[in-house]
Amino acid sequence: MKRTWLPLIIFVVLVAFLGVGLTLNPRDVPSPLVGKKAPDFTLPGVANASETLSSSDVDEQVWLLNVWASWCGACRQEHQVLTDLARSGVVPVYGLNHKDERANAVRWLDRFGDPYTQSFYDKDGRVGIDFGVYGVPETFLIDGNGTILYKHAGPVTPELLDETILPLVRKFNG
Repeated sequence: MKRTWLPLIIFVVLVAFLGVGLTLNPRDVPSPLVGKKAPDFTLPGVANASETLSSSDVDEQVWLLNVWASWCGACRQEHQVLTDLARSGVVPVYGLNHKDERANAVRWLDRFGDPYTQSFYDKDGRVGIDFGVYGVPETFLIDGNGTILYKHAGPVTPELLDETILPLVRKFNG
């Protein structure tokens, strides 16, 4: 008699786990780097291959690092939001062009506008790997000491800016 209930109990437990899993937001992927020092890197610029840019060149203030690519549809979706943010001057926005062809990236920025204070060119994606990037776009908020304060996977939206990113910028900029 006990053996006939076992498959039913297992089925109910699996359905419960599936039900809980379906309520989770797939964009809320915790990053083990939040609260830790951001990886140091030195890369060429997107627009100028002879220009070398380094994470240590970033001013000692809170800044946003947006990982993007010309082949990324969601990057196009968030682009105007980042452009408006950059124009506001509230926080500097830096780009990390991820696994892209330089000519395509330059063409993309020429076509849609360049919101980035500087844009780093990460052709092989190694710096992206150091940051734990598994897809684009991803955005990191980093403080003046190089500590990652926040990570968002997916496009930046006006709601995300107003409800999460900008309050953190104000909090950590004092």
